[in-house]
Amino acid sequence: MTLRDVLIKRIAAQGPITIAEYMTTALLHPTHGYYTTRDPFGTQGDFTTAPEISQMFGELIGLCLAQSWLDQGAPSDFVLAELGPGRGTLMADILRATATVPGFLASAQVVLVEASPALRKTQAEMLKDHAPTWVNGVEDIPPGPLWLVANEFFDALPIRQFVREGNGWRERCVGLEDGHLTFGLSPLGPQTALEHRLEDTTDGDLVELCAPATALIRHIAPQIAERGCALIVDYGDWCSQGDTLQAVRGHAPTDPLADPGNADLTAHVDFEALVRAAAPAAHTMVTPQGVFLERLGITQRAETLAQHLRDIALEHHIAAHRRLTHAGEMGNLFKVLGLFPSHAAPPPGLTT
Repeated sequence: MTLRDVLIKRIAAQGPITIAEYMTTALLHPTHGYYTTRDPFGTQGDFTTAPEISQMFGELIGLCLAQSWLDQGAPSDFVLAELGPGRGTLMADILRATATVPGFLASAQVVLVEASPALRKTQAEMLKDHAPTWVNGVEDIPPGPLWLVANEFFDALPIRQFVREGNGWRERCVGLEDGHLTFGLSPLGPQTALEHRLEDTTDGDLVELCAPATALIRHIAPQIAERGCALIVDYGDWCSQGDTLQAVRGHAPTDPLADPGNADLTAHVDFEALVRAAAPAAHTMVTPQGVFLERLGITQRAETLAQHLRDIALEHHIAAHRRLTHAGEMGNLFKVLGLFPSHAAPPPGLTT
């Protein structure tokens, strides 16, 4: 039985499900889920993330975190955490780049928030020299000073979608039509969480909510407000507007309902919602990834690395720099948000 069969059977028996329920099942079903059954990253997978494009991304993220740690007095024991570490490439680059920062690695407890057994195995091999600890969720992150990074993590959290009608909302759901999965709308009703969106939407507008994202921020914000820093890198914008649910398979877009469990499902991150949930931690401006990386010196780093490259390797290196920073590629689509204590300086590369 495929996951599509499982979903059809569930909906036939119980009725339509929310998009959040659909995403959760498609991505994390214990035997058919997309993330629980494979390594989806890289050229052989379905998509490529910034750490897989170039080591420069992880190096600069690591040095940004290390400088923030120094700016806050270099606490002797702290948690260095990553949400959704993928293959472990980003954390490996962070640890390599910060090895020369006196005391940083000796003081760090590396914690990986990862639910996928398949990806944990890959991470363990990548980070075998650093003895990381794995936890299933942010609630299991140890207490104390926390320096955290989340790259392309929030986009995979399950969303709910609502279409405005008058002063109420209809929720977009997944149901059945002639035995096939299809989108539909729930009956009209109020939505307390969307009352503020009545000010900037009109009839027919679609907005998205991601309750797991705001709950996660609310959990880590008090810890960071004491001492620490979070760097959140993802694609999205300041405010949710329109349908951003998308599926990718083999590096190409596909129908989100066509083959659940065999395609990645994501949605754009609503950074305004994250900021609303961030108190008591302070937050930076939401900054385009290209601007952030340029402020941290990616061009200078690229020039240094280029001195040792020739021919096709040099071409790939130049293309990687462009892909990470150019406005027409990842440079503007991806944004960076920093969280930090109100009594401390913002992380390098970001402003308030």
